Amino acid sequence: MTQSSPLIVSSYSIHDVRFPTSLTGDGTDAQNTTCDYSAAYLILYTSPKDTAQIVSYRGREAEAINADVKEGGLRGFGMTFTIGRGNEICCQAIASIVEDLLLGREIEPLFADMGATWQLMVSDCQLRWIGPEKGVIHLATAAVINAIWDLFARSQSKPLWKLIADMSPEELVKCIPFKYITDAITPAEALEILQAAQKGKQERIDEMVRDGYPAYTTSAGWSGYDDAKVARLTRSALAQGFNHFKLKVGANVDDDIRRLSLLRSIVDDPKEMPEGRKQPSEASIAGKNAGPTGCVVMVDANQVWDVSQAIEYMKKLAHLKPWFIEEPTAPDDVLGHAAIRRGLKDSGVGVATGEHAHNRMVFKQLLQADAIDVVQIDSCRLGGVNEVLAVLLMAKKFGKIVCPHAGGVGLCEYVVHLSLIDYICVSGSHERNVLEWVDHLHEHFIYPVSINPSGNYNTPTDPQGGYSIEMLKSSIEDYSFPSGSYWKEGVARTDPPSAH
Repeated sequence: MTQSSPLIVSSYSIHDVRFPTSLTGDGTDAQNTTCDYSAAYLILYTSPKDTAQIVSYRGREAEAINADVKEGGLRGFGMTFTIGRGNEICCQAIASIVEDLLLGREIEPLFADMGATWQLMVSDCQLRWIGPEKGVIHLATAAVINAIWDLFARSQSKPLWKLIADMSPEELVKCIPFKYITDAITPAEALEILQAAQKGKQERIDEMVRDGYPAYTTSAGWSGYDDAKVARLTRSALAQGFNHFKLKVGANVDDDIRRLSLLRSIVDDPKEMPEGRKQPSEASIAGKNAGPTGCVVMVDANQVWDVSQAIEYMKKLAHLKPWFIEEPTAPDDVLGHAAIRRGLKDSGVGVATGEHAHNRMVFKQLLQADAIDVVQIDSCRLGGVNEVLAVLLMAKKFGKIVCPHAGGVGLCEYVVHLSLIDYICVSGSHERNVLEWVDHLHEHFIYPVSINPSGNYNTPTDPQGGYSIEMLKSSIEDYSFPSGSYWKEGVARTDPPSAH
């Protein structure tokens, strides 16, 4: 690239990628009984402006969905997550945003003011009408915004978390969408939080590169697993260094009592602890109903109950000492969550939610109403990195810990960056925070995340990894729906999910 020929977004491809996780019960819960983890997957291509050929798919969007992945050049990768049917709708929405708002634009001005870039992507009045800032159009916005951030990080040869960690507090504040939330946090308050977090920042970076970020596992707790599989995977998770375990509940209380008792019988038994296991610190398990070995258990209902049902149901599980109940009711019922939290306070069970919270405004209300104990951001449900930053800052101001959702293809790859940003740049603490881990589909990514022997996420350090979401070309081709070789012939170069 020369000064006279800046790079522009010259083309894009969109891919409806679906993995048959319904074959093994991965991802199943009381609400979602059959899940094919899927990605509405976007690749942005750039070219020098003076020689670029703008490739538009207006009116022939199916060609963008089936476009070949091009080699070479600076590219940005983004995705949003679904569980199968409807993924094609997200793909179409992504195409509309890219075509109307991004195609042909120079990339450096986009990077120079990521706050303005975010506002541009959400401000088209016709696209906004089918939101606004919620639902399919916001899922699509997340894919586009995350692809731009990935492109930015790759242009600077830094992983995404490091790109943001290297920004000044003033630069970060410019990235954040404060519209509709200044009654909860102002730009001045956000700047004060970010400036306070400058102290010890390099030490936290060094710690994360050395030790990684604490994780919890849901991989043993899907509702489609039988007791033998739950027991086997729980023991495997202990051997991997995990100390926090989440189980899906809500379909049948007797089954849940049995399964939760089984899980507790393993993680609370000193004889089940791996040799050489390090006892967790008191601070890391404070207020979490930890058992005699220091292990912590959480449960997740995935929105299946009415408010009164949730309180009644959880009181029947309270003797098994879960730390929190996640998504006990409709995700945007703020007052319902507050009522559940009050109703369970004497039982010692907390409330967590956020994986389906549409936007920063829902989180604002959850925090203002003191409706939750744990904030659970999602990298694709919120409108990308910018909106996540807004929620991290509100959580810090309101004194709530952030434990992101990561149950889905690519989400673990994404959210490790977000938890690192939270610890390094915003909260300055991770004593009680844990980041979700699911052991599914990482083999399809060029820069997959991993867990170290302490049960922590390893910190991404590859300078070309960006936001860690670049998928293998073969996986895109083989699992594209409905034309990929897996969906047409049942074969793929990277095997479909197995029975673990």
